[in-house]
Amino acid sequence: MGFFDFLKGPDINEGMERCVATPDAVLLDVRTGAEYQEGHLPGSRNIPVDALPSVDGLPADLGTPLFVYCLSGARSSHAAAVLRRMGYCNVTNIGGINRYRGKVEC
Repeated sequence: MGFFDFLKGPDINEGMERCVATPDAVLLDVRTGAEYQEGHLPGSRNIPVDALPSVDGLPADLGTPLFVYCLSGARSSHAAAVLRRMGYCNVTNIGGINRYRGKVEC
């Protein structure tokens, strides 16, 4: 482990593996609708971070595993905090799609 490893943030590729392996997991893309249309992770739902507190598309079960990503990891970090304040207890920020090595959907 290097001295600056704490600055790297989450690895979206590892996060996707965990998401796929987690039963009933929900993958949330918190970028704008336009960004989502340009390319997103397979199976993800688009709920922009600013819409989280007022959207009806979130799971009713506050224990549902939520995996959250954005472009770089900054908005997804903020979104994870918002979701936790809303009562969700199983939220994981998996980082930014800009580091994703797999295929994306349009």
